[in-house]
Amino acid sequence: MEKSNQPNIIFIMSDDHAAHAMSCYGSRINETPNLDRIADEGMRFDNCFCTNSICAPSRATIITGLYNHKNGVKTLGDNFDSRQPTVQKILGENGYQTALIGKWHLGHGGNHDPADFDYWNIFPGQGIYHDPVMIEMGVEKTVQGYATDLVTDMSIEWMDKREKDKPFMLMCHHKAPHRPWDPDEKHAHLYEDVDIPEPLTFHDDYSGKSSAAKEAKMRIDRDLVTRDVKAEPPTGLTPKELKSWYYQRYIKDYLRCIASIDDNVGRLLDYLDSEGLTENTIVVYTSDQGFFLGDHGWYDKRFMYEESLRMPFIIRYPRAIKAGTDTRDFAMNVDFAETFLDYAGIEIPEFMQGVSLRPVLEGRTPDDWQTSMYYRYWEHLSVEHQVGAHYGLRTHEYKLIYYYGEALGCADAIEDSRTPEWELFDLVKDPYEMNNVYHDPSYAATLEALKEELYSYKERVGDTE
Repeated sequence: MEKSNQPNIIFIMSDDHAAHAMSCYGSRINETPNLDRIADEGMRFDNCFCTNSICAPSRATIITGLYNHKNGVKTLGDNFDSRQPTVQKILGENGYQTALIGKWHLGHGGNHDPADFDYWNIFPGQGIYHDPVMIEMGVEKTVQGYATDLVTDMSIEWMDKREKDKPFMLMCHHKAPHRPWDPDEKHAHLYEDVDIPEPLTFHDDYSGKSSAAKEAKMRIDRDLVTRDVKAEPPTGLTPKELKSWYYQRYIKDYLRCIASIDDNVGRLLDYLDSEGLTENTIVVYTSDQGFFLGDHGWYDKRFMYEESLRMPFIIRYPRAIKAGTDTRDFAMNVDFAETFLDYAGIEIPEFMQGVSLRPVLEGRTPDDWQTSMYYRYWEHLSVEHQVGAHYGLRTHEYKLIYYYGEALGCADAIEDSRTPEWELFDLVKDPYEMNNVYHDPSYAATLEALKEELYSYKERVGDTE
């Protein structure tokens, strides 16, 4: 394939940033002007999904182009084997300089550290927000400053020092806005005098869902701790008032962390402009998964429900992507590596399981483009959040979820069997997923077709365990 004029690639990924906390996605609760610049000058994907809504598995999928049963990272307890092929290795073999700065979260030491990057500097584990420890090419040291600023500082410094005659891929991975949501000093008082609107499903009683939803430990009014909200609640509040108090404390700090990300994305975009790099640089902003922002009364992710499943994905490349465009065509994190290789003019390896998004990005979506996606969450009933393992299928109109009730020997899972359950949601009539229609006889034919497609999909991607 033609490799001339290979674009630079800057892949900016945050952690737990829900699409509905970005103004380019119509947020009701915050503004993100610098992120909006990417969307306004490129394309916004309205249906980008993760194949497993938890940090490490999503990251492994992004760099390998493989589902988790293939790349070996099914849960937070699985370390990544860095000897396997990755997008950075393939790019490096084809003339790219590569760097990873920020969150790795795929294990440390031996074959678990980042590999095949020319430069890496990462947080151990989740990392912390203020004065974090970082591991630079294997050497651990404490760095003074705020994590989001530091990742941006180091990213710009690496771009300044790179070999200017080679294309580059920079993976700029922010810790924010991951729990426990510690804002920087600049944004510490943002939203102090306003009430953030509560989501429409804030008082979901889970009567229209499976017992898996009822049993999960991620409720705003019950499962947040003092460290999350940085204060003890006032006395004398009604249960409803107390839930609102917890929500305001949580969501404001979450949004303050995002405000810092937005500022720093602006710094990166300004740097590209000042260095004359804008035209030939692909810039992506995404998050490793979605997040519940009080939706269904929850924080966290893991479930296949929309707020957790959906990833923000905005991309700018002035040479090839028309400004101000958006698409409802499906994309998944398993497609990212293939897309970067395609734009770099590198043949996509046959072992990769996703597809290049390039046709969609350039306004020529194939007639046979993917209209469904497969999801699997493996971490059965892990101690902190108690979400049951499940897999499922999402189409444009429906979502089918199967809670199979077993750990199947996975790391970070509890060997506690539960009665299997199914959920079916009509996303056209019920976009907020409030009413499970699995047992509604009027959906019998739809259900049969969806199950057939689900098991065909499982077979196709090799998830037959």
